[in-house]
Amino acid sequence: MLRVLKAFFPSLLLTYVVASVLATASVMSSLRGMGVDVGVATQLQATWHDLLGMSSSYLLMILVAFVLALPVAALLVRLAGGWRLPLFLLAGAVALLVLHWLLSLTLQVTPVAAARTPLGLAGQCVAGALGTGLYALLSRRPADN
Repeated sequence: MLRVLKAFFPSLLLTYVVASVLATASVMSSLRGMGVDVGVATQLQATWHDLLGMSSSYLLMILVAFVLALPVAALLVRLAGGWRLPLFLLAGAVALLVLHWLLSLTLQVTPVAAARTPLGLAGQCVAGALGTGLYALLSRRPADN
């Protein structure tokens, strides 16, 4: 159990940081596309603001998505008799995809602006895959090496 928890929190944090940074970058890129001058300092301030500001909502939503997705991935690995890393990568991507789909469906709006475009949604899915990929690596039993 301790091994699982030691793997869970770094993977959650990695996903949240990557997803948040990508979301901020998407918004800043849209602003630049509208002719707004967004300098490096503004980009960094906005990124820091979003990392702190979205932690009370988006981080918790990712936590719930992972609590659901990781056991499913572990079960699929057991049933498949392998494919640990690919199945966990897929689980993270699908978890973030479903999270954004459910948010859009229930709220009638996409709260994370980056997820409104296919590229932005793909970036969020990549963030999920990176996190669960890290989880797959950190949670391995010594015999799995």
